[in-house]
Order: sequence, then structure tokens, then C-alpha cells
Amino acid sequence: QAVFTELCNMLDPGKPAFTPKKGKPSVVMFVGLQGSGKTTTCTKYAYYHQRKGFKPSLVCADTFRAGAFDQLKQNATKAKIPFYGSYMESDPVKIAVEGLERFRKDNSDLIIIDTSGRHKQEAALFEEMRQVAEATKPDLVIFVMDGSIGQAAFDQAQAFKQSASVGAVIITKLDGHAKGGGALSAVAATKSPVIFIGTGEHIDEFEIFDVKPFVSRLLGMGDLSGLMDKIQDVMPADQQPELLAKLAEGTFTLRLLYDQFQNLLKMGPIGQVFSMLPGFSSELMPKGHEKEGQAKIKRYMTIMDSMTAAELDSTNPKLMTESRIIRIARGSGRQIRDVMDMLEEYKRLAKMWSKMKGLKMPKNGKMSDLSQNLNIQQMTKALPPQVLKQMGGMGGLQALMKQMGGKDMSKMLGGMGLGGD
Repeated sequence: QAVFTELCNMLDPGKPAFTPKKGKPSVVMFVGLQGSGKTTTCTKYAYYHQRKGFKPSLVCADTFRAGAFDQLKQNATKAKIPFYGSYMESDPVKIAVEGLERFRKDNSDLIIIDTSGRHKQEAALFEEMRQVAEATKPDLVIFVMDGSIGQAAFDQAQAFKQSASVGAVIITKLDGHAKGGGALSAVAATKSPVIFIGTGEHIDEFEIFDVKPFVSRLLGMGDLSGLMDKIQDVMPADQQPELLAKLAEGTFTLRLLYDQFQNLLKMGPIGQVFSMLPGFSSELMPKGHEKEGQAKIKRYMTIMDSMTAAELDSTNPKLMTESRIIRIARGSGRQIRDVMDMLEEYKRLAKMWSKMKGLKMPKNGKMSDLSQNLNIQQMTKALPPQVLKQMGGMGGLQALMKQMGGKDMSKMLGGMGLGGD
């Protein structure tokens, strides 16, 4: 708990980043090393704001990397975002200024400037960045960092902070392989908040950075409310009440495990989904071995296809006798050892599932409301009893959250030093 709270505090530099306002021209400059995903992130950032009703535009001031303008042009065209760059001009300052003038005339309210990166921090890179910043006077400088670089993050972020007044950080490549401890280093070095994280290559695989779920996943504690939202997206609405009822009972059958495996396979990057499950990712899904993990899930499902209805629906572990295990192994064409592995995994998950027993379930049977209940129930454990009493108990806390439009109160309470996991 102490580590969790301390990490959350470390990731909150205490001052919010500049946020663009609709209808008022804002200039945002992107900086970072080559290979960190800067150009792709520029488009994702533009696309995110375009969906929020902004009129974004992209300027390619990266004249160092061959193909940088082509990449930006391709991304921008796909996302239907206006762009500017040049194949002939080699002065990035001139391109940045011309692009800025053009888009100001076009009433663009968010002008994003992509700058050059290098393979390592070089004096030439920082000098160029300084000149572009001086000429364009950006409202915000965003440092883009590869989430998988680990220990090198601190020095890298510090060097960029000294050369360009970094006001925010975006961490890329957090798609299940990288846990992103580098985010902590970047915040500590730049004293700037992380505002978004890139979770994949697609234009919409871009999320607002939320401290508590991130730290929870970093520590392997899982992000249950995030998982519930994901399950809701892929699970047919008529199946949700049944799953919630089983959650409340705390009983976990092999059939339920089979159904959840089916849902997991529909959810996209499997490593990302597993990182949300407490106690799930490390054993079933070793870091960097998502394909093997996926194959293992399919293998387990084949084994379960050879089980009887009674075996799938039983909650009695003693039902699985030696003769049954041998029959299941033969029927599925697998080794006895594989069946034993699957049963061990099932027992571990059933134990974890049983902790959900007594969870207050939403009356309408919707997953999205459960994620809010999870937040409330986590908070009631974290709040000092006298504070909870002043709020009118758990009911009072729920009413307060409804009043505030269902916002995540844990963020607010965290600011008061009261929030917890």
C-alpha cells in the first residue's frame, strides 16, 4: 500500500500540463529520439483531438530522417488531417515557420510540429530543437519516450528537459511487453506529467494516462475496473448479468473459465488484457511470450472440449479423478501433464475469483457499473472510518459519486492523501 501510494505521488508532478482549447490556436511541438514513435504519436495526438472537435494540423519539421515527411503524409492522409512539409527545403526552422503561418490562416486551432530525432542525444539535435522552439514559440513541448528503454529513461528525459522546456510526456510502446517503469524516471527528470500512453501501432491505440491503474499494473496488482470495461466491449449484453451473478457468488467453474478465455481472445493485444488481471499475467502470460500464452489458452480450450457437462459445471475439485484425467487427455490428444497444468491454472484462478464473493453487483447487470462499484469498494477500504461515517457510509459515497457524474473519486481522494489501491 505504501509503495503504491508513493509511486502514485511520484507520477503526479503537482502541476497539470497545458491543454489546448477549441477555437484558440495552440502550437504543440514534439521532441524525442529517433525510433521512439514520435511521428506516429503526433498523428495519434492530432486524431485524438480531432475526435474531440478540434481542427488539428501537422507540420513535418524533421529534415534529418529520410522518409519522415512521407510517413507523416501517409498517417495524416489516413486520418484526414491537413499537413505541411517539404522535400526540397533542408532548414527545419523555415518549414516550421511556413507551416505555422499557413495553418494559422486556415484557422487551425491545434498546430502540431514534428521535429527531428537522432539515434542518440547529440549537440546538433538539441541546437536544432532550440531554434525551432525559438521560432515557433510553442505553447507545449511534448517529450515522446519509448516505454521499453528502462533505466536509460532518466538521463534521456533530463537531457531533453534542459534543451527544450518539456511540459508533458507521452510514453509509447506500452503494449504488454513494457511495463513502463521508465515513465517514473521521465516524470522525475522532467517534472512534467505523463499525459498519454501509446498502447499499439494503430491510430486509436492511444489512451489518456491514468496514474492509479497504471501503477496497479506496474506492480502486478491488476486493473480490474479497466478489465470490466474491456469485457463489456466484447461480451454480448445478455451474457453480462449471468457473469455478474457468478462473480457475486464467488464460484468459478471450468465452463466459466472457457467462456472467459473466449472473451479474452476477442479483446485484442492479449498481453495488455492479461496485465489487467491480478495474479494472471506472470504465470500464464510470461512477458514477451504472448504468442505462446495465446497458444496455451487454445490448448486449454481443446482440453475442456473433451470434458463432460458435469465436469465443466462442477465446483468440486475432488471430481477430477485420475481416470477422468486420463480420459480427457486421450480425448483431446494431449499429454496428462497438459491436463494437470490446466487444472492447476483453474484452481489458482478459482481462488482469486472467490475473493470477489460478496461484491455489490449493479441491479441492471451491466459490467460498466461494476467497474464503478469496484472503485467505490476499494475506496471504502482505503478511507478512515470516521471520514466514511461523515460521508454517510458507503451509500453516501455512492450518492456523492453519482452527483459528480460518476467520476473516479479515488483520484480526488488520492489528492487528499486518502486514496488507496
